[in-house]
Amino acid sequence: MFLTQTVPRQREIIEVVLRNGWDYMRRLLTGGKADEPQLPTPAVLKNILVDLGPVYVKLGQLLSTRPDLLSAGYIDELSTLQDEVPPVPWTEIEVLLRQQLKTPLEQTFQKINPVPVAAGSIAQTHRATLADGREVALKVQRPGIDITVAQDIALIQGIADLVARTDFGKTYEIKSTAEEFTKALEAELDFTREAGYTDQLRKNLSHSRWFDPQQIVVAEVYWELTTEKLMVMEWLEGVPILSANFSSNNGKDPVIERKAITTLLFRAFFQQLYIDGFFHADPHPGNLFYLQDGRIALLDCGMVGRLDPRTQQILTEMLLAIVDLDAQRCAQLTLQLADSSQPVILARLENDYDRMLRKYLNINLSEINFSQVIYEILQVARNNKIRLPSNMGLYAKTLANLEGLARGFNPELNFIDEIQPLLTDLFRRQLVGANPLRSLLRTALDLKSLSLQSPRQIELLLDRVTSETLQWNLSLRGLDGVRRTMDDAANRLSFSILVGSLIMGAATISNHAQTTQLSFLSSVLFAFASLLGLSLIISILRSGRLK
Repeated sequence: MFLTQTVPRQREIIEVVLRNGWDYMRRLLTGGKADEPQLPTPAVLKNILVDLGPVYVKLGQLLSTRPDLLSAGYIDELSTLQDEVPPVPWTEIEVLLRQQLKTPLEQTFQKINPVPVAAGSIAQTHRATLADGREVALKVQRPGIDITVAQDIALIQGIADLVARTDFGKTYEIKSTAEEFTKALEAELDFTREAGYTDQLRKNLSHSRWFDPQQIVVAEVYWELTTEKLMVMEWLEGVPILSANFSSNNGKDPVIERKAITTLLFRAFFQQLYIDGFFHADPHPGNLFYLQDGRIALLDCGMVGRLDPRTQQILTEMLLAIVDLDAQRCAQLTLQLADSSQPVILARLENDYDRMLRKYLNINLSEINFSQVIYEILQVARNNKIRLPSNMGLYAKTLANLEGLARGFNPELNFIDEIQPLLTDLFRRQLVGANPLRSLLRTALDLKSLSLQSPRQIELLLDRVTSETLQWNLSLRGLDGVRRTMDDAANRLSFSILVGSLIMGAATISNHAQTTQLSFLSSVLFAFASLLGLSLIISILRSGRLK
């Protein structure tokens, strides 16, 4: 059905593909020999997505968070995608605002700047003043974008269903990627969900043992004015962090201030990743503002990630394994993260990690790009056919953005100095928990339960052993082939013995034959033995196991 409903869009896609020269599609559409499909080069793929429009730019941005699926070249190229588009005229935005507000526009706002401060593929942002004088930011959904998104989603899902049947589709997990993209895009169309994410992040960062919560800001959401297509937040006056001008005029040393802000950012994001398990997944320079009062603001919480406690623990240990350049531990932790139970050759995985980490042996730890190492770890997993959860991509992307931003903001950054005290505290929390007394009491209760249950369990085990009712169920993989081989060998040995016995019997009867009947019987037995022997030889030759 989707194919007939989106014919014009299909034609446009084909034209874009041909214009950008994707060789595989060119051969396919012109009737040439088409081999197994391959992705276009990173630059060509980026151009295709840009030409196809906002929805496909969003798809590229999602793919840039999946280093477990794509190589570094694709990740780097797609990470530069921006969804800035010409703004929608104010007349159309005003109509949508009046539809979304419960009270007349003139009673709700003193004034609204009709020129947007930012415009994206899904929404644009205007500055306004509420009736009570508060300065706010209005994030307004582009009129009609929901219809466009629904059409493109239907087309993408339909194409994914077809491509998923090929080896190409299975290798790149086309269908699951399309489903993930669909959910992410549909969620982005609901501003109440983003408002909920913003509130959650604001609440989580309002307390910390690692940094001063007063130094980091997340905008307050005005829920009484927020709908699925309109989000109203407090206005935060500032500039993108990389544009901030630090000088000694305010009495502070710019170098010391930059270092303090770098430490604040690392601690705020490490809390989100390894303690809260809920993190802002897009910390690029445009989403981090330096405010006029010296605080740091986190903007645009539309893309967030989640990590469960088990995953947090594994990733904490992974950071330590990277610091130690421990290939064996990296392999073990990767398998613990794996999303599927497909067999993996552990020795090969360890060797791949060893080769990858060996190039960092003679490099000072302060010079290592840790986010790049994490990308390489995910790519080694991909090369070994290990399927990792999709949130690993967001995790790696967040660390990469954070480290890249920190190095651009503070060239004197020492990654180890920033994370070492945090790792120490994280391991302590894993050992004793956030509340040591509660952890001690829980351990004492577990020991008490074990001490009460153990004697009874040992008594039951001894009773079963002495009464011969204990049964052992062992399941060893790979024994079916061994059993069949041994059965074949036993059958052939028995067959050979039978043939030999028939030949010996025929010879004995022939030597002692006194009558024509015995001579005939001897000939029959010899002929039968010869046929059986010949069939055995043919069977062995066909099996190809002469050696």
